[in-house]
Amino acid sequence: MMSFLSALPGAAAQGIIWGLMAIGVYITFRVLDVADLTVDGSMGTGGAVLVMCATSGMNIYVSMIIAFLAGCIAGLATGIFHTVFGIPAILSGILTQLALYSINLRILGNKANQSINVMNYDLVVSLRNITQSIIVGLVIVFIFIAVLYWFFGTELGHSIRATGNNQAMARANGINTNVNKIIGLVISNGIVALSGALLSQYQGFADVNMGRGAIVIGLAAVIIGEVIFGKIFKNFALKLVACVVGGVIYYVVITFVLRLGLNANDLKLFSALVVALFLGVPYWKNKIAAKKVKKNGGAANA
Repeated sequence: MMSFLSALPGAAAQGIIWGLMAIGVYITFRVLDVADLTVDGSMGTGGAVLVMCATSGMNIYVSMIIAFLAGCIAGLATGIFHTVFGIPAILSGILTQLALYSINLRILGNKANQSINVMNYDLVVSLRNITQSIIVGLVIVFIFIAVLYWFFGTELGHSIRATGNNQAMARANGINTNVNKIIGLVISNGIVALSGALLSQYQGFADVNMGRGAIVIGLAAVIIGEVIFGKIFKNFALKLVACVVGGVIYYVVITFVLRLGLNANDLKLFSALVVALFLGVPYWKNKIAAKKVKKNGGAANA
C-alpha cells in the first residue's frame, strides 16, 4: 500500500498528460461523432517533433508549438482523405496513422527513439520533478479547456457541433459539413500531438511507437469521465474536465493493478477490457431503465 501511495503523484502527472490527449479524442468521438484513429500516429509525431526541435537548440515552448502544428497537419491529411477522397473516417485515420509511422521515423533521424535529458534541456515537465509536472500539466489543460469552451461557443464552434449532431440537418441549414470535419480533426490531432510533446519530455525520450494504443487510453479516459461525472457535469467545459479526471483515474487504476503484480506486457489487454467495460455501462443502464419502464407500464395497464 505504501508503494502504491508513493506512486500516486507520478500516476496523476501522467494521467493529466494523457487527459489532454483525451480532450482531443473527445472532440472527434463526441463532438464530431467521428471514429478517428489518427491519434495513434499524431501523438508520436508530436513527441518526435518536440525532441528533435529541442535537441537542435530550439526554445522548448517554440518546439511545443511546432509539435502542435505538426499534429494539425496530420489531422488535415485525415480530413482530406475523408472529405475530398470520400474515404470512410475510420479508414482515413488508419491510412494517416500508417503513413505517420514512416514520417515519425524520418523525423527521429531514422532511429526508433531519441532521448532528451532534463539535465541538458529546460523541459517544462519531467519525471525528476513530478510536482512541477502536475502544476504545468494542469495549467496547460485548463488553458485549452478555456480556449475550447470559448471556441465552441462561437458561430463556427456551434456549426461544428451541429455537424457532429446531425449532418443532414446541418447541410440543410447551409453549413459546410466537410470543412467543419476538417477543422475538428485538425484541432483534435493538434491537441493530441501536444500531449505527445509533453509525454516525451516527461519520460525523457520520444519513440516511434509511443502513440500505439493511444486511442484506447483516450477512449478509456473519455468513457470513465462520462460514466462517473455524466449526470453532474452538463456544461461543455466540465465535460472536458471529466476527460482529464478520467485520464487520472485510469492511470491510478493502472498503477494499482501493476502494484498487485500484473505483468506489464498485459497492460494493453487490461486497457481494452477497461474500455469495453465502461463502454458497456451506458448500454446496460439504458437496458435496465427500459425494462423498468416496460414493467411499470404493464403494471399500470393491469
